Amino acid sequence: MAGRVSSPAPREAVPDRLQPPRHRRASRARHALPGRAASPAGRRQPSPRRVPRSPGTPVALSPPHPSPETPMSLFGSMTTAISGLTAQARALGHISDNVANSQTAGFKRTDTNFVSYLTDSTLSVHRPGSVVARPDYTNTIAGPIEQSENPLSLAIAGQGFFSVALPTGSTNGQLTFDERQFFTRAGDFQLDRNGYLVNGSGYFLQGWTVDSTGNPDRTQINPIRVSDLVFNPIATSNLELSANLPANGTVAVTTPLNVYDSLGTLQPMTLTWTPAGANTWTLDISASGAGGSLGTIDVQFGAAAAPAVASGTLGGFANATGTLAGSPAVANDPATVTFTADFGQGPQTVTLNLGAFGQARGLTQYDGDEFALRNLTQDGVPLGSYSSLAVRDNGDVAINYDNGQSRVIARVPITTFNAPDMLQRLDGQAFMRTVESGEARTTDAGSNGAGSLSVSSVERSNVDIAAEFSKLIVAQRAYTANTRIVTASDEMLQDTINMRR
Repeated sequence: MAGRVSSPAPREAVPDRLQPPRHRRASRARHALPGRAASPAGRRQPSPRRVPRSPGTPVALSPPHPSPETPMSLFGSMTTAISGLTAQARALGHISDNVANSQTAGFKRTDTNFVSYLTDSTLSVHRPGSVVARPDYTNTIAGPIEQSENPLSLAIAGQGFFSVALPTGSTNGQLTFDERQFFTRAGDFQLDRNGYLVNGSGYFLQGWTVDSTGNPDRTQINPIRVSDLVFNPIATSNLELSANLPANGTVAVTTPLNVYDSLGTLQPMTLTWTPAGANTWTLDISASGAGGSLGTIDVQFGAAAAPAVASGTLGGFANATGTLAGSPAVANDPATVTFTADFGQGPQTVTLNLGAFGQARGLTQYDGDEFALRNLTQDGVPLGSYSSLAVRDNGDVAINYDNGQSRVIARVPITTFNAPDMLQRLDGQAFMRTVESGEARTTDAGSNGAGSLSVSSVERSNVDIAAEFSKLIVAQRAYTANTRIVTASDEMLQDTINMRR
């Protein structure tokens, strides 16, 4: 129609991938994300040029721009919860080990120490990390000490460990031991068939050897073995008499006694006291096993002695015959008579101690109706056989024999460390030194920081069942809570996946 201008028909939109490159770049510029400035024709703006500055010119620092916070990863939440499951499972393992060994002698419980590890943690951002359960050993915490019917059981009241050895085999019928040093608090020791002190876990108690006087050799430590099952006889060499001869006595008196020869055979002897004048008695010593009389000697008291001594006290000897000989009369010196007897094994010299010259002790002569014997002893010992084994409070290991004698064969020391909780744990409640634990210090019981020995006692486990059950409940609840985190993370991940539909 004339005068009427018709509007052009709308064109169909052409897809971006079909447009020429020039139009495609313009289209991308129009659809750029908010906050990102698009360069003309879709080109990237070049970086600003760095202006050189002269030395010494301060640098102008631009204010920091806050970086956008990255959303927390659902996978991170899940892996953190899984680490929690692993940590609680390990804690449960420690609890189960403690409960299982609640009656094990010398056992030390293992507590749990939880340690966190971070992925990223700042004032504005914190991303989930993980947790690890590490063992927390209690080697320094003592268990209850209980009395035992076993006389060889030992417990340490305080710090320290027993030094023990582990057998590795035998050579020519003799046990061989591992060269490494082991330590334990399990003191349930008993004698085995070879004479060693062995605890219930098979570890052999070690100690210091001693000399004939009982002094320990602290330069070396070896497994303690009971091998001296016989106590050799000791021939009598000393007699000690304490008695009172009646001052007005007119008849002879006799004193029977027994001595031991070099074979441990009991040999009867007789001491006969016969009045020989005022303040003088004649002593005759006879032994049927040595041919009868061995000789005589006059014993002088008070004014009869030269020089005279206090009335009633022994002043000197005179007129010795046979094998008898008296000691020189010196005031306050021992008054002794020495004689020799041959019981078939050669001459055996014996010394009879009668007190001291001028002293009212030993043999005296005071008023009385009859001879009064106060004491008569001899130092001979017969043959003895093993009777029992005992450990003393100072750690001495002594063999008791049926002849009433005893012999110390070793001493049990105590070993301490600077960091006992860093010791390496081994089977059978045993430990081994590590670099972290420090050097082993072996000393006498009850000295230098070491605990004292409790004989006929045993240290039980330091596990508290009630406390372990409480920790068990906490570990179970924490494990369940971590499973809830895993479940929730899984559901949220599924929801994220479903967003594509």
